[in-house]
Amino acid sequence: MEAAVKEKTYDYKEAEPRIQQFWEKNKIYVFKPNKGETVYSIDTPPPTVSGKMHIGHAFSYSQQDFIARYQRMQGKNVFYPFGTDDNGLPTERLIEKLKNVKSTKMNRSAFVELCNTTLLDIKPAFVNDWKRIGMSCDFSATYSTIDPHCVQTSQASFVDLYNKQKIYRKADATMWCVQCQTAIAQADLEDKQQDSTFNDIRFTLEDGTSLTIATTRPEMLAACVCIHVHPNDVRYKKLIGKKAVVPLFKQNIMIFGDEGVDPEKGSGVLMICSYGDKFDVEAVKKRALEPRTVFTLDGKLNKLAGTYEGLAIKDARKAILDDLDKAGLLLAKKPIKHTVNVHERCGTEIEFLSTPQWFIKILDYKNELITAGKKVNWYPAAMYLRYKHWIEGLQWDWCISRQRHFGVPFPVWYCAKCANILVADLKELPVDPLVTKPKKKCSCGSTSFAGEKDVMDTWATSSVSPFIVLNWIKNKKFGYKTDFTMHPMSLRPQAHDIIRTWAFYTIVKDYYQFGDIPWNDIVISGHVLDPKGESMHKSKGNVVEPATVLEKYPADAFRYYAAGSKLGDDLRYLEKELVSGQKTVTKLWNAARFSLTHLNGYKPHPFKGTPEAMDIWIFTKLDHALAEARNAFTQYEYSKAKAAIDYFFWHDFCDNYLEICKDRLYNKEQRGKHAYASAQYTLYTIFYTILQLYAPIMPHITEELYQEYYKTTKKDASLHLTIWPSALLHHDEKLLETGNIFVDALTYVRQEKSKAQLSMKAPVKELHCPEVLQSVEADLKAVTNAVKIIYGDTTAVIL
Repeated sequence: MEAAVKEKTYDYKEAEPRIQQFWEKNKIYVFKPNKGETVYSIDTPPPTVSGKMHIGHAFSYSQQDFIARYQRMQGKNVFYPFGTDDNGLPTERLIEKLKNVKSTKMNRSAFVELCNTTLLDIKPAFVNDWKRIGMSCDFSATYSTIDPHCVQTSQASFVDLYNKQKIYRKADATMWCVQCQTAIAQADLEDKQQDSTFNDIRFTLEDGTSLTIATTRPEMLAACVCIHVHPNDVRYKKLIGKKAVVPLFKQNIMIFGDEGVDPEKGSGVLMICSYGDKFDVEAVKKRALEPRTVFTLDGKLNKLAGTYEGLAIKDARKAILDDLDKAGLLLAKKPIKHTVNVHERCGTEIEFLSTPQWFIKILDYKNELITAGKKVNWYPAAMYLRYKHWIEGLQWDWCISRQRHFGVPFPVWYCAKCANILVADLKELPVDPLVTKPKKKCSCGSTSFAGEKDVMDTWATSSVSPFIVLNWIKNKKFGYKTDFTMHPMSLRPQAHDIIRTWAFYTIVKDYYQFGDIPWNDIVISGHVLDPKGESMHKSKGNVVEPATVLEKYPADAFRYYAAGSKLGDDLRYLEKELVSGQKTVTKLWNAARFSLTHLNGYKPHPFKGTPEAMDIWIFTKLDHALAEARNAFTQYEYSKAKAAIDYFFWHDFCDNYLEICKDRLYNKEQRGKHAYASAQYTLYTIFYTILQLYAPIMPHITEELYQEYYKTTKKDASLHLTIWPSALLHHDEKLLETGNIFVDALTYVRQEKSKAQLSMKAPVKELHCPEVLQSVEADLKAVTNAVKIIYGDTTAVIL
C-alpha cells in the first residue's frame, strides 16, 4: 500500500469544506433505521434563526457532536436530527430588523407571509454555519418549528392537554411586557439591577393624621386599592379597619392587617396596587377588592390617572414625584440600586395587567414534576437541583399565549352567541382558526365563530421537540424515518440557562401526555465567557464571532478548545487554546507524514509471532488511554477523554515511541526483519487508533488522513463509521512497567544532554540504568546513542 500525505502542510480552508461535502454527498450521517441495531437518539436543540451562529452555539453544539460521533463509533445507529426554531418573538424581531417593518403596523397575514419567505431565504446560510463546525447531524430532512408538521404536532399536544384538563384560559393578572406588548411566562424573566429611589410619601387618614408609605413606584398611586400593615406592629395596630386617602388621586382605601408585611422594610406600611407584583395580585383576590388597572398595554397611564393620562410609565413616575414634592407630600427620596424583573428579550421592566390568556397547569403538580425530573439521568448530577429549585420557586402556571402575529395558532374558536370555547378535532389539524371555520356547531346550536387571535409561546412548540422528531402524529410526509417506539430518546443536550425553560417544559409535556420522561439522559453545557470571565454581550463590545474565528483557525481547533470545558462549566474564550488546537492538528499531520512514509508497501495483516517489547509497551499504553477515554465519553466527560488522548498522542507516541522505533525503521538491515516488521505493524495500528480516538473531537483532519491512506484497506466509507476498539491485541502490564522505566531513562539522558548543551544525537559514552532494561537494549542503545550500557541499580550517564 502506497503511503500518502504528500503535502507538507494541511490546508484546512480547502480541506474542511471538501470533507463536509463528502459527508453530505455520501450520506454518512443520514439516519437509516435497521432492525436489530441499537438506536442512540438525540433531541437536538433547534437554534433560533437569528441571522448567524453565535459563539455559544459553536461551543455547545460542538460538545454535543462529540457525543454523537462517539456513540456512532460504538456501533450504534445514531439518530441526530437538526431543526430550527423559526417562530415567536425572536423571529419577529429579526424580520422587523431585516425588512425595516413593524409587525404591529402590518396586516397579520402579510407579516406572516413576509416571515415565511424571509426565513426560506436566510435559513440555508444559517444552517451552513452548523455544517461548518463539523456537526454530524442528519441534515437530509431538517425541520422548522413553524412548518406544517411542527404546527400539527404542537396543536395536537395542545388538544391532548386541553382534553386532559391540564390547559385553561383565564382573564387574570398576567406578567406583561409593554415594549413587546405580549404576555410572558415566569421563565421569560431575568433579574436586572437598576438605579431608582425609595420615596417616603405622606397619606392622610380619616381623622386628618398622616401615614408614611415608602415605595419605589409612585406612578402606581392611582392603582392603590388598600394598605397593609403587620397585625402585631404596635405603631399601626390601631389603624387597622380605618381608611386613608391616596395623595393626588384622592381614592379612599381601607387599612388591613396582614402577616405578609415586613415591619422592618421601609416604613413598615405597604400599599397594595393592582398590580405591582405577585403579592398585590394575591392581596386583591384575598380582600375581594375591585382592581384599578392604570396602565395600557403599551405602557402608558390611562384615564384613571387623571392629568397624567397618556404619559409613559417612567415619565409619569417623574411627574408624580415632582407634584408630590410641590404639595409637600414627598417626605424623603433616597437613591437606591435594586433588582427588578425584566423581559429577557428586550430588558423592559414587566408589569402585571389583567388580560385573558392560556395557561398550562403547573402549580398543582409541582411535586409530581420534581419526581419526574429526578428519573432523568442528569450530567452533571448537580444540575438536577437547578431544575428542582426552579419548580419550587414557581409562582405562576405556565402562560403559553402570546399577542403576536408569527407563531403556532391555537386550534380554538369562540362561539359568537354564547362565548363557548370550541377546540379543533385532531383530524382537523393543522388549522389556522382565523382562516378556517370549525366543522361542527356549538353546543348552543350556533355556527358563528371567531377564531383565536393569539399564538402559542415558542416554547410551547419547542417543548414537543421529541414528539416532532419521533413523528408522534404519524405524518407520512415527514422527512425522518422514525416512529414513537424510540421514545424516550437517549439524550437531551442543552445549556444550563434553559433548564428552566426547554428542559422543564419538555418534561412537563411528556409527563402530562404519556406519564413518562422524554429522554434517559440530559447533558448540560456551559457558556462561552470573554477572556476576563464576563458574559458576552453586544452592549459590552466583547462578542467573538465564530465566522471570524473560523477564518483564522481550523474548525477542528475550535472544537478542540470546546472540548476543554468540564460538563456544565462556563469557559473563557482564550485564543491560546485555539492555538493549542491548531498545533494538535499540525502535529497529527506531521506525525502522519512520518508514520505513513515508513508504511510504503505495507500490507496490513495480523502480526506473526510476538511484537518487540517496546511495541507491546506502546500498545499497552494505548490500551490504558482507550479505557480512560471510553469511560470518560460514556459519562459524557469529553474534557477528560480529550486529556487522556492528548497525553498519549503527544507524550507517549510523539515524544517517545516515534523516537524509539526510528532506528528499526531506518536501519532495517542492521536491526533485522522482525524488528522492522514489528515497528511497521505497530505504527500502522497505533496511528489508526489515534485517528479513531481524536475523531469525535477533530473530525476533519482525522477523516482526511483516513481517506488519504487507511481507506484503501478498510471497508468503511468514513472513519466516523468505524468502530472504536474495545481493547488492543497486545497488552502486557509487566512490559508496561519495563517500558516506563525505559522512558524514565531516556528522559534522564535527554535532560543531561540539554544541561551540557549537546545535541540529542550526541553519543553517550556510558549509560548506567536498571537491569530490567537489558531486555530492550537494542532500542535503548539506538534512541540514546549509547556506546556502552552498564546495568545496575541507578541511572547515570557519562557524556
